Amino acid sequence: MKQAKWFFHPIFVFVLSTVALVCSLSLYIYWYVGISAGVKSLAYRYQLDPGQFIEASPWVVILVLSLLVGVILAGILIIFIYHLKTLQLYRLQQTFISNFTHELKTPVTSLKLYLETFTKHEIPRDEQLKYISFMLQDAERLSNNINSILNLARIESKVYEGIFTNVDLVELVRGFLASNRHIFRECDIHVENPQEKGFYQPVVASLIEMLLMNILTNAKKYNNSGRPSVRITFEEAENTQLIRFRDNGIGIEKGERKKIFKKFYQSRNRGEHAVVGGSGIGLYLAQQIAKLHDGRITADSEGAGKGSVFTVALPLKPKREKP
Repeated sequence: MKQAKWFFHPIFVFVLSTVALVCSLSLYIYWYVGISAGVKSLAYRYQLDPGQFIEASPWVVILVLSLLVGVILAGILIIFIYHLKTLQLYRLQQTFISNFTHELKTPVTSLKLYLETFTKHEIPRDEQLKYISFMLQDAERLSNNINSILNLARIESKVYEGIFTNVDLVELVRGFLASNRHIFRECDIHVENPQEKGFYQPVVASLIEMLLMNILTNAKKYNNSGRPSVRITFEEAENTQLIRFRDNGIGIEKGERKKIFKKFYQSRNRGEHAVVGGSGIGLYLAQQIAKLHDGRITADSEGAGKGSVFTVALPLKPKREKP
């Protein structure tokens, strides 16, 4: 039975159906042309009018049949493509479930281990504080993963409620880094504002902070250097405000630069160099947040091992009150 499974594979069924349909059309045309030629020959032999037996031109019939078969083939092709996309989405969801389960299980296992250590052993105060800091990191990681899923669901269903307020993005980024210094303490993150001006934009501050968290976490995760480094610069050009995140990570292959923003997508090449696994929704969520603010995120890289540049482009626009 296992050896016969290839017979039911969608690609094989699609090719077989297409070949069968084309062969049927070819045989019918061959039969019709032969019959028409025979009827005409018989009519001429007995000096009859061929129009009495064949009302339509053979080429008209062939053309109509060809068009109908073309429509059928197009329908089969559309169904086939839809099936492949559905299958691909199913596989991505399965991968996401597996990875996200790992993302949830890892901090829970770690917390359980630390708590068991506290209950079974007498630990000095300095060691307790060290373990408690580790536990807080695991709890924060667990909370961030859960919040990412909840916020993604709200954003996709367009029920996310937030107040758009005019804020200076430079100060927002600096405040975010100050409040999350413990998360990126092993990274060198520098904020540069060459134009030395405020970059005011009507945004939902909590969502922009989520966007920053996902981009910076991504830069930290996909990095095999001794110390991750990110340079954040602010630029303004053609009525657009640009925030660039240049890191010293593993880089992005050319064919991956658009795919990494797809839902559940995880690059195998990037995954091999990741310190920890991921859920495949971080950059997708960041892109959705940018779109909610009428902006977008693009990725660029000079090649493997040469770092990446993520650019958040937000249009200049008047103040808004609600989404």
